[in-house]
Order: sequence, then structure tokens, then C-alpha cells
Amino acid sequence: MSMATHITTAIIMADDLAPAALYRLMAWLSPAFPVGAFSYSSGIEWAVEANDIKDAATLKSWLGVMLVEGGGFCDAVLFVHAHRAVAENDDKALREVAELAATFAPSKERHLETTAQGNAFVEATRAAWGCEAIEKLKTIWGGPVAYPVAVAVASAGHGIAVEPALAAYLQAVAANWVSAGVRLIPLGQSDGQRVLAGLEAAVTATVRRALIAKLDDLGSSAFRADLASARHETQYTRLFRS
Repeated sequence: MSMATHITTAIIMADDLAPAALYRLMAWLSPAFPVGAFSYSSGIEWAVEANDIKDAATLKSWLGVMLVEGGGFCDAVLFVHAHRAVAENDDKALREVAELAATFAPSKERHLETTAQGNAFVEATRAAWGCEAIEKLKTIWGGPVAYPVAVAVASAGHGIAVEPALAAYLQAVAANWVSAGVRLIPLGQSDGQRVLAGLEAAVTATVRRALIAKLDDLGSSAFRADLASARHETQYTRLFRS
């Protein structure tokens, strides 16, 4: 049985998210997984200083745009295409997606954010959850690995279907953004959880849109969020790396 057939069969079987698949997603996307997500805010720190984000309502609005029209959507499209390339055993497509993802960040800090986490995810996964797909990624692409590509490749390599894997990835990203907002505004933990609950529909919509999107559909219309990530580079007082 070829690698492509093996992975495709496993993905079909994982449509109902078997306990092993759920366990792996929860482990990889837990705050305890060593990718350093807690040290990044995706420009939220500057948005708080600029008073664009000042309470739970403005945090939810800002993050909703990032998920549906900004970096969250771009990550989702890259995730889907990387996952598909592994499932179809298409090395050329996987390399192209990995290269595109590494060059697509709108600012220096966002590039650092996605590649530092992506590279850390690859190394941690190779050490404890090794699979042929991760090794192949290392072989065909020698550059920095963007975070959504790393998680997508591991998910496909372990036979986890793209839709639940992407939903879990976006929830983890949103949760990290909310955590940054809670610390920066600051907000209480209950308000933070209300914001995260309120983003569920945005995550679902982004997953559905990304599943049918082409790479040509990549693009962000969350201009203020992209500007925030660039402005953060010269922010005088900073708690976060982005």
C-alpha cells in the first residue's frame, strides 16, 4: 500500500474523529505544547495601546475580523492545501505551499511568529509523534516552516481529517489571541471565555470557506490588524514578541 493510499484511507476512517486523533489534536494544540505561542499577540498589544481594543466587545470584534478576513483565513487556506498535498502524496504541491506560507506574512514579526512556532512544532512532533509526512516535509523544503503548514502536515500524516484538524487549529489560535487580550486590556477570565465562545461562529465560517478556497484566494482585508503587527515592531514597551 502506497503512502498516499494509507493516509487517504486513514483520513476517511478518521472522519468521526477517533479517540487517538482527538488525543493528538488536544496534545499538539494545547498551551503546554512547546511552540511558545504564549509569547505572541499577533499585533494585539499595539491595538490595545492604540485603544482600538479596550474591552471584551472590541476584542471580540477585532479577533472576528482577523479570523474571517485576515491572518486566520490565510492560515486556514494554507492549512487545507498543505493537508491535501500530503494526502495526495504530491511533493511538488507541498513544497509550493510551504514556500508560499513562509513568504506570505505581512510583517517581520508575523513572519517570526508563524515560522518560530512552525519550526518548534515540527521538532517537537518529530521527537514524540514522528511520522513519514513530517520527515518528507523536512526533505523537500529546507526553509522555515509556517505554523499552519506544520500542523496540517502532522495531521494528515497521522490520518486526521482536514476539517476537524483545521477547526482545532483555529480554535487554538483564537484562544491564544484571547489570552493575550485578557492579559493586556486586562480582562477577567470569564470575559475572556465569553469572547472565545463568541468566536465559535467565526471559526466555523472560516473552516467552511477555506475548505473550498484556492491558493489564489489568499489575501487579507484586515488592514488595521496587519498594520498593528508592523507598528508593534517599534512599540516602546512590549510584553509580547509580536
